[in-house]
Amino acid sequence: MLVPVILCGGSGTRLWPLSRRAVPKQLLALNGERTLLQQTAARLEGLPGPVAEPLVVCNEAHRFLVEQQLAGCGRDPLLILEPEGRNTAPAIALAALEACRRHGDDCLLLVLSADHAIADSSALVCAIATALPAAEAGSLVTFGVPPTRPETGYGYIAAAGESPAPGVSQVERFIEKPDAAAAARYMAEGCLWNTGMFLFRADRILQELGRHAPELLAACEQAAAGARAEGRFLRPDAEPFRACPADSIDYAVMERTESAAVVPLASPWSDVGSFPALQAVSPLDEQGNSRQGDVLALDCRNSYLRAESRLLAAVGLEDCIVIETPDAVLVAPHSHSQQVKALVDELGRQQRPEIDTGREVLRPWGSFDSLHGAKGYQVKRLTVLPGARLSLQLHNHRAEHWVVVAGTARITRDEEEFDLGPGGHVHIPVGARHRIENPGSEPVQIIEVQLGAYLGEDDIVRLDDAYGRTGRTD
Repeated sequence: MLVPVILCGGSGTRLWPLSRRAVPKQLLALNGERTLLQQTAARLEGLPGPVAEPLVVCNEAHRFLVEQQLAGCGRDPLLILEPEGRNTAPAIALAALEACRRHGDDCLLLVLSADHAIADSSALVCAIATALPAAEAGSLVTFGVPPTRPETGYGYIAAAGESPAPGVSQVERFIEKPDAAAAARYMAEGCLWNTGMFLFRADRILQELGRHAPELLAACEQAAAGARAEGRFLRPDAEPFRACPADSIDYAVMERTESAAVVPLASPWSDVGSFPALQAVSPLDEQGNSRQGDVLALDCRNSYLRAESRLLAAVGLEDCIVIETPDAVLVAPHSHSQQVKALVDELGRQQRPEIDTGREVLRPWGSFDSLHGAKGYQVKRLTVLPGARLSLQLHNHRAEHWVVVAGTARITRDEEEFDLGPGGHVHIPVGARHRIENPGSEPVQIIEVQLGAYLGEDDIVRLDDAYGRTGRTD
């Protein structure tokens, strides 16, 4: 049995302000209509069978968005919810333990990252088929891409001559991200880019974790033993998981094991880890610009220009990044793109809210967009998806006034229940129990005016919730 494992816990800090903590890059449609996660799920089509439903390891805070996006692809996976990110080795350990429980110790794990761009999915399927015999025999197989340029943002793999199976090479060594001169040398020597994708038996990766990272495996085993299942969510025990070392699978196992093997992947590939990388996988105009949204560019070359909410006009730019979102603008030359992470670190030190979320905040029932606010009031636009409903809740510090502008909303206010169409409005006093529901087939949009001395999102007392969030503020 082949069990796909999708690692969906990255933060994508180098793509701020598009990528935020609440909605990181793998959950964004950056290079097409589908998100990077949905593109990853689509690659599971055509895998050599039998193939199980995937296991997805993601952050607790992203669970509803991940579930919604995969449901849109016709997928109904188990979501293993990390209490906090601890890097790839603990995530893979949790997935391997759950896969053994469900499918037996000798099931094969195909580990994919949710934030990669792979131009040729058929090439990936071919590479996986090539790797299967070696993985079944006990090798820990990774996939390497022949480099097209001396890239300093990727690690490299040097392959040895010995071959455990046709088309498969033993790994001689893994190479950390090099400087430009070393990258050119590795490219000339035939080294491969390290993609961070793997194929191995579940029992073999657990054996190697036990040999090379016993403390990490013990913590994950304890977390898995105390896991709680809630529908399609699996919550490992938080306390032992947080005590687990935060190591990558490369460091914990692949660089130390004698069983590492590599298969070349003959496809354009990117981890979309920077704006130049994003530009490389995006459509370009005749001047080499990637223009997304309402962009007017005159005499601009080789620039990434993206407008999310208004006109972006650029003149005379070359090798630049300009990103406009409703609450933040980023301007930088390509040569400084790796310093976006340092910028995000500074935002964190200043405790700026822009590090966490944009103006629009996603919820399992839809979203809200904070349009305007000042002392004593705040205006939001709520979008409630068809068939969805907010929690039954009350507020201790604020009143709300709702005006329906699209669709038909079913309103609960204390003991009343009634429908409101476009133009209908209702006042919700402080302390009143209330709920919005969308019984129709089109999204409901409501303008909400909040009034009160305190308007924080934590002024929510949930009394009943269809998404299991009673007592939570997410």
